[in-house]
Amino acid sequence: MARYTGPKTKISRIFGEPILGNGKWLSKNSNPPGQHGAARKRKSLGEYALQLREKQKAKYTYGVLERQFRKTFDEASRMKGVKGENLIKLLEARLDNTIFRMGLASSRPEARQLVAHKHISVNGDVMNVPSYSCKPGDIISYRSKSGHNTAITSKSRGKNPKFSWLDWNETEKKGTFITYPERESVPENIKESLIVELYSK
Repeated sequence: MARYTGPKTKISRIFGEPILGNGKWLSKNSNPPGQHGAARKRKSLGEYALQLREKQKAKYTYGVLERQFRKTFDEASRMKGVKGENLIKLLEARLDNTIFRMGLASSRPEARQLVAHKHISVNGDVMNVPSYSCKPGDIISYRSKSGHNTAITSKSRGKNPKFSWLDWNETEKKGTFITYPERESVPENIKESLIVELYSK
């Protein structure tokens, strides 16, 4: 299962944002990584560097490696509408991200683990593919056996009401992927237009 396994705090320091965790260490050391820290002279980023940085930020945020990210972008390009917004919609529709948004896990890596360990079902069938792209109307729930496991269900923190494209019924332990989200509803600080420019070169 391809995923990033390197230092998370270092990545957060590169972007100056808590994209891989709660960001508690950024308050102690928010300087970019590298020798001499804040004292080092750093050149202003050029156009290509800014575009590449935005792509890397999106990849780390959603836990996607290069090949899969490129395939997602190609799929977004074939869809009707704005490429950048389509890309965000497809990334948000990933099953691991959907579970994270529904509040069943405290982070995307934790949500990815829930799926990989076969604790989640989609439309009644056990699904162990974190990259599965949810479709409007998909019913997402715990597997029947996992739904009675308090070690798993206790991690649920409840769905944030601002994620209106999802529904979660805590009583039934069942949720619905209602529709693809609009870009303004997605809180991630990603300039998707720069990613489109990068891949359009």
